[in-house]
Amino acid sequence: MNPVLLDFPHEFSSDRLFIRIPLPGDGPFVHDAVKHSLKELQPWMPFAQELSSLEDMEANIREAHAAFLLRKDLRLHIFHKEEGYFIGSTGFHRLDWKTKKVEIGYWIDSRYSGKGYMREAVQALTDFAFTHFEANRVEIRCDELNVKSRRVAETVGFELEGILRNESLAVDGKTLRNACIYSKIRE
Repeated sequence: MNPVLLDFPHEFSSDRLFIRIPLPGDGPFVHDAVKHSLKELQPWMPFAQELSSLEDMEANIREAHAAFLLRKDLRLHIFHKEEGYFIGSTGFHRLDWKTKKVEIGYWIDSRYSGKGYMREAVQALTDFAFTHFEANRVEIRCDELNVKSRRVAETVGFELEGILRNESLAVDGKTLRNACIYSKIRE
């Protein structure tokens, strides 16, 4: 099966959120969100070690758009359904189309943190994965110290399967970090 031929929606919604594929022109509001959230993102996200230029951000968005169409990585942007403002980014990563396994990743503009938006988005993505991909397994991986990310996974009902010790380097490239592996499986 060639994943490029898979058809599924490029947008969907939940109660408060509109979630869609990244589009050319998204660079300015994603750049603004990263700028306002840099301090909170830096401990966890390699892309947030310094603020990229607006041009580089737009290029990254266009590359994400192309990767989505090629089914290599399925980044998605989260918007408030009624107000239209950008809330954060999520998506399906480390796709394994043969075993039907996906990993959900996410980050939020810190101005909208604590309002339950990311929990709602992760629940919508989990439902989407089981419905549209017929996923057998959905994972969330995060640094053991990333309490907020862990809370999202746990609140949405993901089960902590284990903690991989010294699994990766921290974003500083020096310190060994532990990774939590959460999952939901098709019942």
